[in-house]
Parts: sequence; structure tokens; C-alpha cells
Amino acid sequence: MKKTESLRKNRQFQEVYQNGRAKANRYLVMYVSENDQDRNLLGISVSRKVGNSVIRHRVKRLVKESYRLQEHIFNSGLNIVIVARAAAASASYEKMESALLHLARLHGITGREQA
Repeated sequence: MKKTESLRKNRQFQEVYQNGRAKANRYLVMYVSENDQDRNLLGISVSRKVGNSVIRHRVKRLVKESYRLQEHIFNSGLNIVIVARAAAASASYEKMESALLHLARLHGITGREQA
């Protein structure tokens, strides 16, 4: 099983915020920009407005796992930044996955349908 690659530096996040397109729903905001690679880079941002460190880390794990299990349906060559909203603190895994896939469809970055 391969590890999902991440955006790590603040500069990378800022580039996606400035050059990317944004779509939002109740739980998440997704920014997407193109990169010149054959793989996607994922960045997840959860502010302190969402909750304490335990809640923030849980939200981050839910988003990361939702993406990892659905990674095969995403187009390649994208930088994706996902920002959690305050409502995400109480979201279940199913709601988080649904929110992620909803935003992917809004952006038009799903190449294949769900398996």
C-alpha cells in the first residue's frame, strides 16, 4: 500500500490558495490547483476554531483516510488543500467521506466513478 503524498511547506499551501479554485460544503473547503507531476499532493488544514488538539487530529485522520480509500477515482497531477470547517468536529466518517467526494465532483476532478 502506497503512502499518500502531502503538501508540507507553508509556501506550497499559499500557492494553492492563491492559484487554485475553491469549492465548499458544510464540513470542508477544497482548493485545487494543477501541478506538473503525475501524482496528487494532499494538504489538510484544521484550525483551532474546530476544537482542541484531539478533535483536530481526529478530523485530520478522517479526511486523510477518506481520501486514501478513494484516491483511485481522483485525476492525477493536482495539488489539493482541504480546510476543515467547525462543523467537521462532530462529523462521522461517512459524512466526511461524502463531503470529500461531493467537493471532488463539484471540482470535476474525479476521473472514474466510485467502485
